[in-house]
Amino acid sequence: MCGIVGIRDAGGVSFSIYYALYALQHRGQESAGIATFDGARLHKHKAQGLVAEVFDSTTLESLKGDVGIGHVRYPTTGENRPENYQPFNFVFRDNIISLAHNGNLVNDRTLRDEFECGGQIFCTNTDTELIAKVITDEMRDSGCIEDAVHRCMRVLKGSYSVVMMINGVLYGFRDPLGIKPMCIGKTENGYILASESVAVDALGGKFLRDILPGELVCIDEHGIKSMQIARANRRAHCIFEYIYFARADAVLDGALVYDVRTRIGEKLHEEAPVKADSVCTVPDSGTAYAIGYSHGSGIPFVESLLKNRYMGRTFIMSTQKERERAVRIKLNPIREHLKDKSVVLVDDSIVRGTTSRRIIGTMRDAGAREIHMRIGSPPIKAPCYLGVDMPTREELIASNREEEEVRRRITATSLHHISLEALIDATGMDSECLCTGCITGRYPIPINGEEFIPAKIDFLDGTYQTKLEKFGDGSE
Repeated sequence: MCGIVGIRDAGGVSFSIYYALYALQHRGQESAGIATFDGARLHKHKAQGLVAEVFDSTTLESLKGDVGIGHVRYPTTGENRPENYQPFNFVFRDNIISLAHNGNLVNDRTLRDEFECGGQIFCTNTDTELIAKVITDEMRDSGCIEDAVHRCMRVLKGSYSVVMMINGVLYGFRDPLGIKPMCIGKTENGYILASESVAVDALGGKFLRDILPGELVCIDEHGIKSMQIARANRRAHCIFEYIYFARADAVLDGALVYDVRTRIGEKLHEEAPVKADSVCTVPDSGTAYAIGYSHGSGIPFVESLLKNRYMGRTFIMSTQKERERAVRIKLNPIREHLKDKSVVLVDDSIVRGTTSRRIIGTMRDAGAREIHMRIGSPPIKAPCYLGVDMPTREELIASNREEEEVRRRITATSLHHISLEALIDATGMDSECLCTGCITGRYPIPINGEEFIPAKIDFLDGTYQTKLEKFGDGSE
């Protein structure tokens, strides 16, 4: 999981990309980068750290141009090394190219071996460079970016949303199943492509629509146009985006994440009601769930854990030791709200269990009498191969344990996970439109012998559509 953005706008884009990346910081905390094009030269800067640490006004002013792309990184493939920071920038046959990617390929080793057997060399060990190799390999033969994206969708297996800049023309495309999110927005003098609509909001822009699975969008000096490259008979939007990754104020594939999460909270009460004095959130990712539970149950919502706002997300920290240390300083109990109280504690998910156990211990030390934990996702039982850092079943507390054993391990008074049926119903989508591999162990594509749900993908010889109204958003 990463955050990507591409902007074309008159008057310079570096500061706009910076603010958009700031809005997407929750999607990656390891590194940040921006590349811009001024009509003749590529300007770039990327480094380890948060957006505000990597860029200052002097750096942003040096990034000249009316088109650019940006990236915040959460690593799933490729170590934390400078050459793996994005955007990935290179020159191919006098074409100045910059590319950034969100997702994870499952056939990366096979593709890398094929290129290396053909004499190709690699500068990084990221999926992003592999995507660049596929694109330039096709451009060498056809010289056509549309053909190159067509080939990407044929040979890349996994999840990917990509923003790309070639000689100042901005492109964006999304895998045929739409596993990772991507949307289009209108700015005052141009357009923005981004992982989430919150980046559009940060610029005071107008959210237009989601980029369709299998769609290629092109933005140049003439405006915006799109082409449907591939069309599948089903979709596979990542369920964990709705559970945890996306900001609550984001609109993903037509659904406001906040509304999805509050409906999940209401359904949690319907499935597992309990008498309690208050409903408490694990801030911030559990807040919408807790509000929904409070609304459904009539039990007052009371903040009993105060978050240190200067802490990042513990889930996406790279080591377990870092996560455990961060929890101690991230959340502080409000003792007056907990002493001798029975509390419903609501969180988005339990992955490894160590964070939940530590939070419950902190609340008990503060005097809580009972802690009834309610979780906005079903038990996470299987690894994610498509962009979430849950690589082994061994580290997943629910992979081979029943709910009662998990309850004992985290020391909760009671525990209930939302059912998969209720979760899907809360999204407002059909079950065939979601990837629930981390919950069910069934994936939308073949992966290492795992069980999968077949999808039929048709590759189209389409033409560009120049009016967005043809895709139902009503704008020119």
